[in-house]
Amino acid sequence: MTKSYLVETFGCQMNVHESEKISGSLSNLGYIPVQRREDADIIVFNTCCIRDTAEKKIYGNIGDLKNYKKLKKDLIVAIVGCMSQQAGAIETLKSQFPFIDIILGTTNAHLVGEKVNEIINSRDKRKLKYYENVEPNNDIAENDVTLRTSYPNGWVNIMYGCNNHCTYCIVPYVRGPEKSRAPQLIMDETQNLLKDGYKEITFLGQNVNSYSSEGWNFAKLLDTVAKLPYRFRLRFLTSHPRDLSDEILDVIAKNEKICKSIHLPVQAGSDDVLAKMNRHYTRNYYLSLVEKIREKLPTCVLTTDVMVGFPGETDENFEETINLIQRVKFSNAFTFVYSPRTGTVASRMVQISPQVKKDRITRLISVQNEIVKDISQTSLNKTYEVLVEGVNQKGLLYGRAENGRLITFPGDTNLVGEFIDVKIDKCRVSSLGGHIENRDA
Repeated sequence: MTKSYLVETFGCQMNVHESEKISGSLSNLGYIPVQRREDADIIVFNTCCIRDTAEKKIYGNIGDLKNYKKLKKDLIVAIVGCMSQQAGAIETLKSQFPFIDIILGTTNAHLVGEKVNEIINSRDKRKLKYYENVEPNNDIAENDVTLRTSYPNGWVNIMYGCNNHCTYCIVPYVRGPEKSRAPQLIMDETQNLLKDGYKEITFLGQNVNSYSSEGWNFAKLLDTVAKLPYRFRLRFLTSHPRDLSDEILDVIAKNEKICKSIHLPVQAGSDDVLAKMNRHYTRNYYLSLVEKIREKLPTCVLTTDVMVGFPGETDENFEETINLIQRVKFSNAFTFVYSPRTGTVASRMVQISPQVKKDRITRLISVQNEIVKDISQTSLNKTYEVLVEGVNQKGLLYGRAENGRLITFPGDTNLVGEFIDVKIDKCRVSSLGGHIENRDA
């Protein structure tokens, strides 16, 4: 009998793409996807452990599966990804949630279909379990079957892991050191997506700027892909400020297909905090880099990540961060409170009180929202080319302009996957509203 599966994703775009690979491994074995937990014979959680809040959310969701397991005794539960890669995680999961059937780390998440198959085909399904958490080494499995779920957006990993070892970050411990994919493999995957009608390609990596393989650097990869004879946009995530070179900026400037939108995490605006974070740049370096970007790419939109409450952050340090935010005027900022990650250097530092963190994040969000509100007002009555991505719960089409801003507007669903000119008539903090120009909506 055909079995159904549900893959739930926690975390960033990299996890979204990895879930597509997990779905591909299950679909390739004949299992069919469903949208609801109660309809699934196999439930896979693709986890994230970058922040404590994300991890707590996942633990809560795993706990919810206990009732489903009671109702459907043959239900297979698999936990994969970053969270299960942490030291001691398997023991904790086994102890708290003995109903879990499969635990796989980041290195072997692609094996979930194989392990599910073995459990289903075993004579005693209740006794057969798989708990595998291998040392992350970033061996790249290039033969993965991918079930794409994000049309018209195509995610393409160009590298895995990270070498930076920021003191707050767990990524190097759960994903291993940097390893770049071969350029021809990236080119082949990208061309296949474009042939299949995908209109936006996003290169993924913890630090795409440090891509290096077979004599190719990131600038050469961008430049080569941007010359492919298709109509599409090219984006990338994420950039480390230290490695965003003039060569990369020049390539972005000369290629129309590369979006003039850069996500450039600053994390903090204080040299003292940046040094404790091991970020390898100073406040002035970052501000000079922003100035250079705006000189070379006058229309470029900048977004960022900002952390508050890092160990030892003083009121003065925090004010420096606020000042930097107000100077740069980011179009969007992912703001979050520092949370200790076991095994990192920062987790052993003296921590700041939760109330101070709460007060600071509240103020930071308020300041950033005012900046976004002002920026949004400048979009009123302007027309943007939007790649239509789908339909929201209100029945409106939605998509993004080249600058990354989310835009909603009325229109026909057959426009999904098309580039449409939209004139802005509503401004919100999180999105813009508009109408299709020169067409009947």
